[in-house]
Amino acid sequence: MHFISTRGGGAAQTLSNALALGLAEDGGLFVPETFPSLAALPPPGLDLAPTASALITPFFADDTLQPELPAICAEALDFPVPVVATKHSNTEVLELFHGPTAAFKDVGARFLAACFARLPRDSQAQPLTILVATSGDTGGAVAAAFHRRPGFRVVVLYPDGRVSPRQAHQLSCFGDNIHTYRVQGSFDDCQRMVKAAFADAELRAAVPLSSANSISLGRLLPQMSYYAHSALAHQAKYGEPARYVIPTGNLGNALACLWARRLGLPIGEVVLATNANRVLPDFLASGDYRPGPSVSTLANAMDVGAPSNLERLRHWLPELDALRASLSAQSIGDARLAAVIRESEDRYGHTLCPHTAAAFAVIEDRRAAGDDGRFIAVATAHPAKFDSVVEPLVGHAVPVPSALAALLARPAQASALPADDAALKAELHALG
Repeated sequence: MHFISTRGGGAAQTLSNALALGLAEDGGLFVPETFPSLAALPPPGLDLAPTASALITPFFADDTLQPELPAICAEALDFPVPVVATKHSNTEVLELFHGPTAAFKDVGARFLAACFARLPRDSQAQPLTILVATSGDTGGAVAAAFHRRPGFRVVVLYPDGRVSPRQAHQLSCFGDNIHTYRVQGSFDDCQRMVKAAFADAELRAAVPLSSANSISLGRLLPQMSYYAHSALAHQAKYGEPARYVIPTGNLGNALACLWARRLGLPIGEVVLATNANRVLPDFLASGDYRPGPSVSTLANAMDVGAPSNLERLRHWLPELDALRASLSAQSIGDARLAAVIRESEDRYGHTLCPHTAAAFAVIEDRRAAGDDGRFIAVATAHPAKFDSVVEPLVGHAVPVPSALAALLARPAQASALPADDAALKAELHALG
């Protein structure tokens, strides 16, 4: 199995090389040269790790990491991803926040770190710098996954003042081989700076770089596993494909669901829920892709004005009609997010984070339009991470998971950084 760039340039790469490079030589994203197929679907009822191993195996074909895949999955995917009921009999929730940083990003970050730890490296070489732009949860998950791993350091960029206070603390509390920067700009600025660093040949020659953003194959591939795991159980229980409503910003989580469906998993309709950053629903409606400056919202992890993984989606489905047939998208504004959170405990028996609330709002609109079929809302983060938003709306403190509480108890420190490509380059050179 080889991987090529969405932009058509550069040489085809093995999976290991694609993981190490992060971005293709021409700045594109890696996609399979030929999309693989499964000899057979994994059976329902397996734990997440063996489901993931069976699902991802074709992508690892002929790679040096292939024999390690079961161990990689066992190491990374050692926490539950349950589908739980709500007070509405046809609405269920796929809870992806039971990992060490209480967000779905733990799945991809831990898998990627386990892969990198098994790639051959010269013990005398410079550390590999994992460069991460985050709108809230990615940076914390990557920092936790690589913290104190020999041979690696992580540089995290986050938009100052545009993540929740608990997210900011979590991003900044590791120290050691984790370097965190408060960028004086938006997430789109952070993402642009990361891409500029990867495109800088002189910098990459001096400072070995790789990526752990959702542009990384090592993040995308394992995220297919929880859709496979839940869809197989859903099919066995109800005799029908699972339908998902997925909160999304950079489109990685949603693309993983679509790739799982392409592999043959019993997945039906896929609906994207965005916040007021509505570039995706507007593109699907008009066919005119207009990325723009991101808007700050209550669901800050989705504050993305130029979703990177749309490039992968358009490479796979370049025709607009095919794209529209594959998924739909709806934008939910802050006032509606707040209303859904405020009513969530009474209506559903769950406290919702702002991103998960977007998924529930979309489902409510579908119910109002007469669709009473089964939906699975994807819960991407624990509501305790957004206490400053959620607690005033629900009227009480939200219990903090023990793993998150341990991180919040650590001292935190982040350095200020201008939203400037040259400023990041200088910092990376200074790290040596």
